[in-house]
Amino acid sequence: MKKQILYFDMDNVLVDFKSGIDATPPDVLAQYADDGKGKPHYDDIPGIFLRMEPMADAIEAVDILSKHFDCYILSTSPWNNPTALSEKLEWVKKYFGEVFYKRMILTHHKNLCIQPGAWLIDDRDKHGASDFGEHHIKFASDKFPDWKSVVNFLLKEDNQAKNV
Repeated sequence: MKKQILYFDMDNVLVDFKSGIDATPPDVLAQYADDGKGKPHYDDIPGIFLRMEPMADAIEAVDILSKHFDCYILSTSPWNNPTALSEKLEWVKKYFGEVFYKRMILTHHKNLCIQPGAWLIDDRDKHGASDFGEHHIKFASDKFPDWKSVVNFLLKEDNQAKNV
């Protein structure tokens, strides 16, 4: 039986974005504290993605879920940070090795990857994530506050799909 597709967002799902901010020198943070609209744009800092740590339990969760699902990264990359693409790739290689080998999709239109039965784990509704409807697992929400809740839910769903 063919495995269902499972997409993983990176920032604040697999990657602890705050850990990259915390590891960035204050003088550099100050340069990116205002995007002209009163908001920080830390994702534009060259090198920031290489400073980030994995989210708690993310590596173990991917290890478990990759045995049951056809897994891919489905994430965005900041348009104004030319180093972000390569940094994200290096980060995935460092923490996940072969699990996501040639399985990394970077787009600002995640809805283009919707397929029947495909799931997306994402902490936001932006960039087409909300178009996944009931197959959008909103990470860090009340229903899915952590990786344990996500893994338990998806393993239950996978077992139900196999018993149909």
